[in-house]
Amino acid sequence: MSKQINIVSTKKLQPIQRQLLSDAGISVLEEDFIETKIKNFELSKVNENLIFTSQNAVQSILQHPKCDELKGKSVFSVGMKTKELLTENGFDVVAYTGYASDLAEIISLVYATDSFTFLCGNLRRDVLPNTLNENGITFNEIEVYETNITSKKMTSKKDGILFFSPSGVDSYFKLNSIKDETCFCIGETTAEALENKKAKNIIIAEKPSVESVITQVIEYY
Repeated sequence: MSKQINIVSTKKLQPIQRQLLSDAGISVLEEDFIETKIKNFELSKVNENLIFTSQNAVQSILQHPKCDELKGKSVFSVGMKTKELLTENGFDVVAYTGYASDLAEIISLVYATDSFTFLCGNLRRDVLPNTLNENGITFNEIEVYETNITSKKMTSKKDGILFFSPSGVDSYFKLNSIKDETCFCIGETTAEALENKKAKNIIIAEKPSVESVITQVIEYY
């Protein structure tokens, strides 16, 4: 590697993740561009099946005093890490996918006569509820956490930027712009958010995980 590669991560990394980049000779500047916090919420009017599309929603439910009452319900989830967290804590995950659009399709095709409760955050994407509505599926939503934008101005020279959610993309663009930096994304939904901001060089991780994003960065450089 002839020159120092500098990248920005829009979320703080784990020490082992940071070490992988360092071992590859890549310098990373990390900032949390979004923050999540648990909300007070009522677990009333919960339908027969639960939908989770993020680990944040699971963490929030796990801290609710009525959490154990939900463990008899069937769960539908987006993301391997979300599924693992649910399974580790005694939930029965009957279906999971990498993307909300795929999960909405499975529910619409196979479970259309069932009822669902979507446990989500305040900045949740529209794709899943829109699809369920279009297909006449009975569901409601309970907001169990909130995401706050914590944008920072980044002035240092960077070769690449790591993005992990559409909210992180929105936060970054609040105070920053992109010229010719390569953007590494955790998944297609995040990449779509970048395309809407006219970003050109976009690389999507093979799996929707932080580790997979880092692997792509190392392979690229």
